Amino acid sequence: MKSAVIVFPGSNCDRDMACALELVTGARPAMVWHRDSELPYGLDLIVVPGGFSYGDYLRSGAMAALSPVMRAVKEAADHGVALLGVCNGFQVLAEARLLPGALMRNAGIRFVCRDVALRVENSQSAFTARYEAGEEIVLPVAHHDGNYQADTETLDRLEGEGRVVFRYASEVNGSARGIAGILNEAGNVLGMMPHPERAVEAAHGLADGRRLFEGLLEAVGQPA
Repeated sequence: MKSAVIVFPGSNCDRDMACALELVTGARPAMVWHRDSELPYGLDLIVVPGGFSYGDYLRSGAMAALSPVMRAVKEAADHGVALLGVCNGFQVLAEARLLPGALMRNAGIRFVCRDVALRVENSQSAFTARYEAGEEIVLPVAHHDGNYQADTETLDRLEGEGRVVFRYASEVNGSARGIAGILNEAGNVLGMMPHPERAVEAAHGLADGRRLFEGLLEAVGQPA
């Protein structure tokens, strides 16, 4: 699987993501700087990683969404390339209007950093093919602005179209309907606040995130 990780000033999970991708796929991803205007040819997966792009100035993800590379990211997603945004990456995708809604300040006005239980709501996407619908998994979260909000019509549409793929099993940050991860209409773009790249090796304490990357490898990876 040919993949790329977008790197912004302030990204701090880009290396974690690169290591997770290399571990699961056997191929190291391209690291693409935010000022680049083009992406490597023939990508199967693009990842916008977590961190604090541009120091979270203005709004989390708002400045990164306007970076030159995002035009190429949008074009690739429009052509069906799988796109994953994790934590700050989810915020960037929402600000870039690649996903609906917005990520607001946590309801408790505090940074949340702990392992959380999630329920898999949809196992029919490329991102969740290795999970079972209704299954409970555990992934780490680390965010201050992870409170997902959207208008009622949008929330109902996301629910009705099966685009809510991960939901918090208990209260974490105030997110509407406990939403932790959503898909775009085409199903090739996923934004999620929990960090699957930090849960790929049992020796590190958690491994539930590994199946997300394994599923992607099976769904979109090209034969060597």
